[in-house]
Amino acid sequence: MTQTGDVILQTRGLSRSFGALMAVDGVDISVKAGQITGLIGPNGAGKSTLFGLIAGEVQPSAGEVIFDGKPISGLRPDRIFRAGLARTFQIPRPFPQMSVLENVMLSATAQSGETFWNNWFRSGLVAAEERRSRERAMEVLAFTGLADKARDLAGVLSGGQQKLLELARVMMVDPPLILLDEPTAGVNPTLIETLIDKIVALNERGVAFLIVEHNMDMVMRICRHIVVMAQGRVIFEGDPAGVMKEQRVVDAYLGDVSVGELA
Repeated sequence: MTQTGDVILQTRGLSRSFGALMAVDGVDISVKAGQITGLIGPNGAGKSTLFGLIAGEVQPSAGEVIFDGKPISGLRPDRIFRAGLARTFQIPRPFPQMSVLENVMLSATAQSGETFWNNWFRSGLVAAEERRSRERAMEVLAFTGLADKARDLAGVLSGGQQKLLELARVMMVDPPLILLDEPTAGVNPTLIETLIDKIVALNERGVAFLIVEHNMDMVMRICRHIVVMAQGRVIFEGDPAGVMKEQRVVDAYLGDVSVGELA
């Protein structure tokens, strides 16, 4: 079992081309268990494509992804999710006409009710699992501050609340690693602080994060390790202080970040 400080995620020579465009070009990164790692860089740097490669939504042209000591390249996204590597999206993807509670319960894995005949011949087991799933869903909704929204339709939540719902959904599988794709994008300042608090609280429980984020204040506050990409390649890795001093990073990215974002 992976211990805090061990490498839980690693990419080796990971590449993906789209025609003549090399979106991700020989990327080698590692994420330690129990650590918050930031992934930054200008638009078009390849960060979202890298996330897609790690999560199984995009297949690599070359290279591999190792999660918890096992290769996962080529696995379907649902298999990777069940293995404990979860991700959220920059634009949340709830089922808008289902309740907040139902959205969270859908993320529970390995439910007996997923097999048709169990609903007829093992209905007691199915009902018991559904009760446990509902209880767990209410626990994670309480953690994210959405318990009072449990019966509301997911489609009526604000943008920030939908980001919290995304977090609640992935928490249902108790993942050791969560990929967060721009969690603060389109979120008001008050809910940004709530999101940061929840990320930090989960990290204190041992959950590792790899976070794509343009909010440099957040990155510098909570990330112990930062990976910088530009033009599909990693141009620097280090701690926040080192990132701020690295001229290649300033030239490629930080020179375009406003002073207010870094204050």
